[in-house]
Amino acid sequence: MKNPLLQFTSKGIYCEEANVYLDPWKPVENAIISHGHADHSRWGNKKYITHHKNIPIVQHRLGEVSISGRNWGETFTVNNVKFSFHPAGHIVGSSQIRVEHKGEVWVFTGDYKTEDDGLTTPFELVKCDTFITECTFGLPAFRWRPQQEVFNDINQWWAQNRSEGKTSVLFGYSLGKAQRLLKHLDTSVGKIYTHGAVENMTEVLRPIVDLPPTHLITKETKKSELLGNMVIAPPSAHGSTWIRKMVPYVTGTASGWMAFRGARRRRAIDKGFVLSDHCDWQALLNTIQATGAEKIICTHGYTDIFSKYLMELGYDARTEATQYEGELSEENANEPEKSEAE
Repeated sequence: MKNPLLQFTSKGIYCEEANVYLDPWKPVENAIISHGHADHSRWGNKKYITHHKNIPIVQHRLGEVSISGRNWGETFTVNNVKFSFHPAGHIVGSSQIRVEHKGEVWVFTGDYKTEDDGLTTPFELVKCDTFITECTFGLPAFRWRPQQEVFNDINQWWAQNRSEGKTSVLFGYSLGKAQRLLKHLDTSVGKIYTHGAVENMTEVLRPIVDLPPTHLITKETKKSELLGNMVIAPPSAHGSTWIRKMVPYVTGTASGWMAFRGARRRRAIDKGFVLSDHCDWQALLNTIQATGAEKIICTHGYTDIFSKYLMELGYDARTEATQYEGELSEENANEPEKSEAE
């Protein structure tokens, strides 16, 4: 009996026919990378292939690596196996990876969302036989509001804080979420200041996407400059000595986990905004149905619950263990690989 086209191994998702790995979590010879977050793009591989928009992100995070880029939909062949990248809509440069061999088609999604955020290349549906899907938010309780409604709330919150003479500090992952926030903040309210991790990654992405002006917070930045304005910072900055110069400030977090009752209180955050770069429950189901796939492999997230539900719907569904962590790992997505605690 032949091995499946893609196998889940101790090093990552392996295509034996091509001798390549998709988003390996241990160093390998040949790696095809879906996107730049730390749990999918790791240091130590000999050769990297990714979408060309993801190259500056990978180089910023990992340093000088041997990497080549491809365009959306461009087919490249490795040992008679056809590969191509298709927009995943997760963050800038994020891809689904289509794999075809002898008439059999698999799609590995990496992380994805189907709502067009106005910043990332919108998700593209790819028909396939086997679909490898994340299910970070694979519970019926997760249902996202349209992002415009969320950003209306964020901008109103900022304006209210400004009227009270307070600085707004909004936490979002430095790669992806921070730039999505920047894209949709109402700059007529005030200026936008950034933590160093956010500013560094934003500068990497400015040649690729259109973003508003930002001001890096330095040791010379005065508290009076920040009052009434917006500060974008990674979640790791919360509770740090860095944030003390913001007083008086109000904190907010933009995350899908804010949908959980009590999440804001547990994180000691003043305001929670439900905004995720992953699919909610219904978007996952709609996408799976639209692919036409009969076999579904569920990774990272609520895999057991989600795969069981898919089986009840008649799919040939199963779970596979990976070292991908979805939105849990993105807090450190900009940090050097050697310092990450995963």
